[in-house]
Amino acid sequence: MKVFGLVGRSGTGKTTLMIKLLDEVIARGYRVSTMKHTHHDFDLDQPGKDSFEHRRAGAEEVLLTSSRRWAVLHELKGSAEPDMDTLLTKMTPVDLVLVEGFKKHKYPKLEIHRRAIDNPLQCLDDAAIVAVASDEALPNAPVPVLDLNDFSAVADFILDHLGLKRSRQDRAS
Repeated sequence: MKVFGLVGRSGTGKTTLMIKLLDEVIARGYRVSTMKHTHHDFDLDQPGKDSFEHRRAGAEEVLLTSSRRWAVLHELKGSAEPDMDTLLTKMTPVDLVLVEGFKKHKYPKLEIHRRAIDNPLQCLDDAAIVAVASDEALPNAPVPVLDLNDFSAVADFILDHLGLKRSRQDRAS
Protein backbone atom coordinates (compact mmCIF):
# COMPACT_ATOMS: atom_id res chain seq x y z
CA MET A 1 0.00 0.00 0.00
CA LYS A 2 1.15 3.50 -0.75
CA VAL A 3 1.02 5.92 2.17
CA PHE A 4 0.83 9.72 1.99
CA GLY A 5 0.09 12.17 4.76
CA LEU A 6 -1.32 15.59 5.44
CA VAL A 7 0.23 17.65 8.21
CA GLY A 8 -0.21 21.18 9.44
CA ARG A 9 -1.15 23.31 12.38
CA SER A 10 -4.62 23.15 13.89
CA GLY A 11 -7.11 25.17 11.88
CA THR A 12 -5.28 24.96 8.55
CA GLY A 13 -7.91 22.72 6.95
CA LYS A 14 -6.29 19.27 6.99
CA THR A 15 -9.59 17.46 7.38
CA THR A 16 -11.31 19.59 4.74
CA LEU A 17 -8.53 18.83 2.27
CA MET A 18 -8.63 15.13 3.23
CA ILE A 19 -12.34 14.94 2.34
CA LYS A 20 -11.79 16.73 -0.99
CA LEU A 21 -8.85 14.44 -1.82
CA LEU A 22 -10.90 11.35 -0.98
CA ASP A 23 -13.61 12.50 -3.39
CA GLU A 24 -11.06 13.25 -6.11
CA VAL A 25 -8.90 10.11 -5.82
CA ILE A 26 -11.81 7.70 -5.38
CA ALA A 27 -13.52 9.23 -8.43
CA ARG A 28 -10.37 8.30 -10.39
CA GLY A 29 -10.91 4.65 -9.52
CA TYR A 30 -8.46 4.18 -6.63
CA ARG A 31 -9.26 2.28 -3.46
CA VAL A 32 -8.40 4.58 -0.54
CA SER A 33 -8.40 4.23 3.23
CA THR A 34 -7.53 6.79 5.87
CA MET A 35 -5.71 6.84 9.18
CA LYS A 36 -6.17 9.68 11.65
CA HIS A 37 -3.92 10.13 14.66
CA THR A 38 -5.26 12.03 17.62
CA HIS A 39 -3.58 13.08 20.81
CA HIS A 40 -6.91 13.10 22.58
CA ASP A 41 -8.59 10.30 24.47
CA PHE A 42 -11.39 9.11 22.22
CA ASP A 43 -14.11 6.53 22.38
CA LEU A 44 -16.31 5.04 19.69
CA ASP A 45 -18.53 3.39 22.22
CA GLN A 46 -21.15 4.70 24.65
CA PRO A 47 -21.74 3.91 28.31
CA GLY A 48 -24.66 1.55 28.73
CA LYS A 49 -24.14 -0.23 25.40
CA ASP A 50 -23.28 -3.92 25.58
CA SER A 51 -19.93 -3.49 23.85
CA PHE A 52 -18.95 -0.71 26.29
CA GLU A 53 -19.79 -3.04 29.16
CA HIS A 54 -17.66 -5.81 27.58
CA ARG A 55 -14.67 -3.45 27.52
CA ARG A 56 -15.32 -2.19 31.03
CA ALA A 57 -15.43 -5.81 32.22
CA GLY A 58 -11.89 -6.30 30.89
CA ALA A 59 -12.07 -7.60 27.32
CA GLU A 60 -8.82 -7.04 25.41
CA GLU A 61 -10.74 -6.49 22.16
CA VAL A 62 -14.37 -6.06 21.30
CA LEU A 63 -15.51 -6.60 17.72
CA LEU A 64 -18.69 -4.78 16.75
CA THR A 65 -20.44 -5.94 13.62
CA SER A 66 -23.59 -5.25 11.66
CA SER A 67 -24.78 -5.69 8.11
CA ARG A 68 -23.20 -2.32 7.20
CA ARG A 69 -19.79 -2.19 8.98
CA TRP A 70 -17.56 -3.72 11.59
CA ALA A 71 -14.94 -2.34 13.95
CA VAL A 72 -12.50 -3.72 16.46
CA LEU A 73 -11.89 -1.80 19.65
CA HIS A 74 -8.52 -2.74 21.10
CA GLU A 75 -7.66 -1.70 24.64
CA LEU A 76 -3.99 -0.85 25.19
CA LYS A 77 -4.28 -1.35 28.96
CA GLY A 78 -1.07 0.55 29.65
CA SER A 79 0.88 -0.79 26.66
CA ALA A 80 2.63 1.65 24.38
CA GLU A 81 0.66 3.11 21.49
CA PRO A 82 1.47 1.12 18.33
CA ASP A 83 3.48 2.95 15.68
CA MET A 84 2.06 3.80 12.30
CA ASP A 85 3.77 0.88 10.52
CA THR A 86 2.24 -1.62 12.94
CA LEU A 87 -1.21 -0.07 12.52
CA LEU A 88 -0.90 -0.20 8.72
CA THR A 89 -0.50 -3.99 8.93
CA LYS A 90 -3.96 -4.16 10.54
CA MET A 91 -5.62 -2.47 7.55
CA THR A 92 -7.07 -4.18 4.49
CA PRO A 93 -4.77 -3.54 1.50
CA VAL A 94 -5.85 -0.66 -0.76
CA ASP A 95 -4.12 1.48 -3.38
CA LEU A 96 -3.55 4.42 -1.04
CA VAL A 97 -3.75 5.21 2.66
CA LEU A 98 -4.08 8.91 3.38
CA VAL A 99 -2.82 9.77 6.85
CA GLU A 100 -3.73 12.77 8.96
CA GLY A 101 -1.23 13.12 11.76
CA PHE A 102 1.78 10.97 12.69
CA LYS A 103 3.79 14.03 11.67
CA LYS A 104 7.07 12.67 13.08
CA HIS A 105 6.88 9.46 11.03
CA LYS A 106 9.06 9.43 7.91
CA TYR A 107 6.47 8.95 5.19
CA PRO A 108 5.88 11.46 2.35
CA LYS A 109 3.72 14.33 3.52
CA LEU A 110 2.00 17.44 2.25
CA GLU A 111 2.09 20.42 4.59
CA ILE A 112 -1.08 22.49 4.74
CA HIS A 113 -0.32 26.19 5.20
CA ARG A 114 -2.72 29.12 5.53
CA ARG A 115 -1.85 32.78 5.59
CA ALA A 116 -4.34 33.33 8.45
CA ILE A 117 -2.48 30.83 10.67
CA ASP A 118 0.83 32.60 11.10
CA ASN A 119 3.21 29.72 11.81
CA PRO A 120 6.61 28.92 10.36
CA LEU A 121 6.79 26.36 7.58
CA GLN A 122 7.35 22.84 8.88
CA CYS A 123 8.97 21.77 5.59
CA LEU A 124 12.05 23.74 6.61
CA ASP A 125 12.74 21.15 9.32
CA ASP A 126 11.11 17.99 7.94
CA ALA A 127 12.67 16.36 4.86
CA ALA A 128 9.64 14.03 4.56
CA ILE A 129 7.44 16.98 3.57
CA VAL A 130 7.54 16.82 -0.23
CA ALA A 131 5.21 19.76 -0.99
CA VAL A 132 3.14 22.50 0.61
CA ALA A 133 -0.50 23.29 -0.20
CA SER A 134 -1.11 26.94 0.59
CA ASP A 135 -3.51 29.80 0.02
CA GLU A 136 -0.57 32.13 -0.66
CA ALA A 137 2.67 32.14 -2.66
CA LEU A 138 5.66 30.92 -0.67
CA PRO A 139 8.72 31.85 -2.75
CA ASN A 140 11.19 30.67 -0.07
CA ALA A 141 9.69 27.19 0.33
CA PRO A 142 12.26 24.46 -0.43
CA VAL A 143 9.56 22.20 -1.93
CA PRO A 144 6.83 22.68 -4.56
CA VAL A 145 3.94 24.90 -3.46
CA LEU A 146 0.47 23.86 -4.62
CA ASP A 147 -2.77 25.83 -4.64
CA LEU A 148 -4.64 24.64 -1.55
CA ASN A 149 -7.96 25.10 -3.36
CA ASP A 150 -7.03 23.16 -6.52
CA PHE A 151 -7.93 19.69 -5.27
CA SER A 152 -7.36 18.08 -8.66
CA ALA A 153 -3.80 19.44 -8.86
CA VAL A 154 -3.08 18.33 -5.28
CA ALA A 155 -4.38 14.83 -6.11
CA ASP A 156 -2.26 14.80 -9.30
CA PHE A 157 0.84 15.68 -7.29
CA ILE A 158 0.24 12.97 -4.68
CA LEU A 159 -0.50 10.25 -7.24
CA ASP A 160 2.50 11.26 -9.37
CA HIS A 161 4.78 11.34 -6.34
CA LEU A 162 3.70 7.83 -5.35
CA GLY A 163 3.85 6.46 -8.89
CA LEU A 164 0.10 5.77 -8.90
CA LYS A 165 -0.83 7.87 -11.90
CA ARG A 166 -2.44 5.34 -14.22
CA SER A 167 -5.32 5.54 -16.59
CA ARG A 168 -8.75 4.39 -15.42
CA GLN A 169 -8.54 1.53 -17.95
CA ASP A 170 -5.23 0.30 -16.46
CA ARG A 171 -6.78 0.21 -12.97
CA ALA A 172 -9.75 -1.80 -14.20
CA SER A 173 -7.59 -4.65 -15.43
